[in-house]
Formats: sequence, C-alpha cells, structure tokens
Amino acid sequence: MAGPPYVTDDPEPTDLGHWEIYAFTAAEGAHGSWDGGGGLDLNYGAVKDVQLTATLPINATHARGAGTQTGAGNVELGVKYRFLHDVAGFDAAIFPRVILPSGGHRFGTGRTSLLLPLWIDRDIGHWAIFGGGGYTINPGAGNRDFWNGGLTVTREVSERLAIGGEVTVEGADSVGGHSTEGADLGGVYHIGGPFSLLVSGGPVHQHHGPTGWRGYAALGLAF
Repeated sequence: MAGPPYVTDDPEPTDLGHWEIYAFTAAEGAHGSWDGGGGLDLNYGAVKDVQLTATLPINATHARGAGTQTGAGNVELGVKYRFLHDVAGFDAAIFPRVILPSGGHRFGTGRTSLLLPLWIDRDIGHWAIFGGGGYTINPGAGNRDFWNGGLTVTREVSERLAIGGEVTVEGADSVGGHSTEGADLGGVYHIGGPFSLLVSGGPVHQHHGPTGWRGYAALGLAF
C-alpha cells in the first residue's frame, strides 16, 4: 500500500526508534467484481534515515456470479533508506520491497517479486509534493516486468487534518495485459493521542479496458 493513504509513497522514513502501524482495508474493482482485503502495515525507524517495513495481509476476491474467496495474502518486506535530506528543499529515498508468494497462485503469481522504487518530495509551507516510481521484477509464466509511478500533492489544512490528491500509472504486468491509470482524493485526520484515520479513493482506468474504482481506509497508530 505504499505511503498511506496514497498509492504513491514519499521518502520520509519513520522516526528513529518509533513505530507507525496501520490496520488497513483496501479494494479495487469494476463491473461487480473486486479484489481487496485487509491487514497490518508495520513500520519501524531502525536507525537514522532507515525504515523497516512489513505488510501482513488477508486477501479477498469477489467475482460476479462466483462468490467470494478469502485467504492469506502475499507478505511484503521492505527497507526505506533516505539518502538525501533537505538538500535545496528536497528529500529522496529508495524503498526496495520483496513480495513473498505466501498467498500462492490464489492471490498472486506464486513467485517472489521485487519492487525497486525511488521517491522524492518537496515541502513548501503547508503544501507537500511527492512522487516517483520504480520497476517491478515479476517472474512467472505469462507475467512481465513493469514500471509504475505517481505524483501526489497534499495540504495541511489544520493541525489535525491534511488532504491531498494523486495520479498514478502502472504498466501491464502480464503478457497481453494493459496499463492502468488512476486518480485519488485522500486525507489524514489526527483523532487524538497516537491515533489517526486515513482514507483515499477514486477511479481507475485500464487502457482498452473498463473504468473501475479503488479505495483505502486505515486506523493509524504512531508511538
């Protein structure tokens, strides 16, 4: 799920010695069918400018006329390293992630894949602009490696609320597949204490395919 609540991530690691934990649910669908699930996104500031991440999901898929199936999803493990900090106002980080085939062929390819992204941001007063993208190594019969990227703009409306919007693009991940583009509106609301509510959602369009939707919601805990 990248940078909650957005698909696009930013280069800011979790603060040294602190945790950011998101209990999330997310889904994407079109024409009465959808794929989604929920789980925990765990982030820890291990050393200065380094964040360790583990995403532990339970997945679900629903096809019109075929019912709903659920099961363990693919575990993601990642390390975010911020190698540029406040240089001419910019931060930059790499965030490689390995996606383990714990969901099997039921909720994935059954093969280990690797995401290799670069993320950059710039803060301007109450505004933040961040984006980037990367390359996913996606092995397996019928699969293909692909690029993805995105750009997000957010504004801090108050001490409790930040809102934003993003656009994303992702190449075809299978032979004969199509690229997809998406746009989301989202927000983060600090409920109080260590808790925050995060939401985003918007349309997704597949090139030469249907226009669908995607959405994300999470309860965040920072300590």
